[in-house]
Amino acid sequence: MIAMDLMHHSSCFLLPTIPLQRRPSLTYALLVLNQNLPRFTPLLWNHAQLHLCADGGANRLYDEMPLFFPQEDASDVRRRNKPDVIKGDMDSIRREVLEFYASLGTEIVDKSHDQDTTDLHKCVTYIRDSASGLDKSNLCVLVVGALGGRFDHEMGNLNVICRFSSMRIVLLSNDSLIHLLPRTYCHEIHIQTSVEGPHCGLIPIGTPSKSSTTTGLQWDLNNTAMEFGGLVSTSNIVKEEKVTVQSDCDLLWTISIKKL
Repeated sequence: MIAMDLMHHSSCFLLPTIPLQRRPSLTYALLVLNQNLPRFTPLLWNHAQLHLCADGGANRLYDEMPLFFPQEDASDVRRRNKPDVIKGDMDSIRREVLEFYASLGTEIVDKSHDQDTTDLHKCVTYIRDSASGLDKSNLCVLVVGALGGRFDHEMGNLNVICRFSSMRIVLLSNDSLIHLLPRTYCHEIHIQTSVEGPHCGLIPIGTPSKSSTTTGLQWDLNNTAMEFGGLVSTSNIVKEEKVTVQSDCDLLWTISIKKL
């Protein structure tokens, strides 16, 4: 068997304070899409060094971020939590929201001429190619509002994380998170048991898997074949604080987020 590099994964961004041993490893960018903001959005905002809204995601930020701070003036909350960039085809953002954030210095990137890529794709491209002053050597992009709503939008978001398979991109909702496990690595997933689990899943994406092997799950895979129309490892259970995964195809890892 060919030896592969090891890739570590952790949802420590869901913790109020990222453990000291994790702090040097990842830089976070937060990307807001046009769905309801998860209850832990303020926490992610504080962890992130770059904040972007994809088109109508700016409406969500404007309308919903003040709801997390009901004792504060809504305008103060909005000013304190302004995005660095708003990018997209600008067919969803309300004019008063656009003008408000533009007046605070938010960069507006109008890509209305590009109808071949989604707003998530446009924003990930910006992070990869244009964001200055950001350490991209160990970058993780956290995407809120990526799950829920229209199914074709969800599938489009999954397609984006597959197209940008060399980047760490995590899709988040109130209930779960999803990220890609590229087949070119062995994976160690460090479970944050206080905030996630125990329900999880491994789903082959792009091509069937002829051989996937795991440790740390209630129903581990052992050189197991997986494909749509056959076995797919959904409704599995995390049993250990470290899960290992190796596969001959790209897999989606998903795990439930606890309602604290």
